[in-house]
Amino acid sequence: MTLPLIIQLRNTYPELKITVLTKPFFAHLFQHLEDVRVIKAEVKTKHKGISGLWVLAKQLHQLDIDSIADLHNVLRSRILCGFMKILGHDYYRIDKGRAEKKALTRAKNKVFKPLKSTHQRYADVFKKLNLPLDKTYEVSPQQLKVSKNVLSKLKLDKSKKWIGIAPFAAHSPKQYSLQKMKEVLSALEKSKHVQVLLFGGGKREIKKLAALAKDFENCKNVAGVFSFSEELQLISNLDVMLSMDSGNGHLAAMFGVNVITLWGATHPFAGFAPFGQAKQQQLLPNLEKYPLLPTSVYGNKKIKGYNRAIDDISPGDVVKTIKEQLY
Repeated sequence: MTLPLIIQLRNTYPELKITVLTKPFFAHLFQHLEDVRVIKAEVKTKHKGISGLWVLAKQLHQLDIDSIADLHNVLRSRILCGFMKILGHDYYRIDKGRAEKKALTRAKNKVFKPLKSTHQRYADVFKKLNLPLDKTYEVSPQQLKVSKNVLSKLKLDKSKKWIGIAPFAAHSPKQYSLQKMKEVLSALEKSKHVQVLLFGGGKREIKKLAALAKDFENCKNVAGVFSFSEELQLISNLDVMLSMDSGNGHLAAMFGVNVITLWGATHPFAGFAPFGQAKQQQLLPNLEKYPLLPTSVYGNKKIKGYNRAIDDISPGDVVKTIKEQLY
């Protein structure tokens, strides 16, 4: 979710030298930004634990950094910023609004109102650095070149509309049932002008996606078939992405792709909607039927009667919204 704001920061202040510290896996997200330097935090090896963070702090100190924006605000980043302070560097930290989010998700005395978006919270940190951003910031669509390896394996028809679907989420209350997703895929298959690409994550998901793709002629599974960099190439070239409240929606949004999200236990009011997406692209269960929603910020809490609230969203509404974004 940081990437759209970093792009805006780069565009607003072209003389600024930006360094991003992230885990090795996420370094791929910034590879198309040639003027943004990426430092990999090897938190499982040389940067592990407090002593490892001290090693990392000394490494960062050598880069002649003027100021630090802590966009994470977790124990590890707090310790690291403390070390950087000792070495003479100022830092500013994101306010995650934890108390507000607790009020939004609690069952009793719920305060149901839209909170500041996470993207705006990032912008607030940059403002503290005297680097204010225009509130109308946006990301221009950017299509990465798809490698010959990907094109040869998938044999995609460029004349068709490419629809990405990521049907899984980290927690089951955020995941649309496979039966309802099959109804969506069945409706999409009736159109001869679309190509569906399935995205996912772990080994169990990959098997399910591969089995799902076999049931539909216009559907191909890309999970576990290509590298993460190659998946990003495909995502950047999508016409629309359908995802749960999950990472794939954010990956598509950072390339300016239209993203449709399905929300179950969580809610856009918590501030985690994909960047730059309209309200009508965020499909929700009937809140009169499920008044306790959202039940948590991350969808990891299971509450009786609410585990399958996401299935209240009809496949027909999902397909209708996809078509509205395509044509």
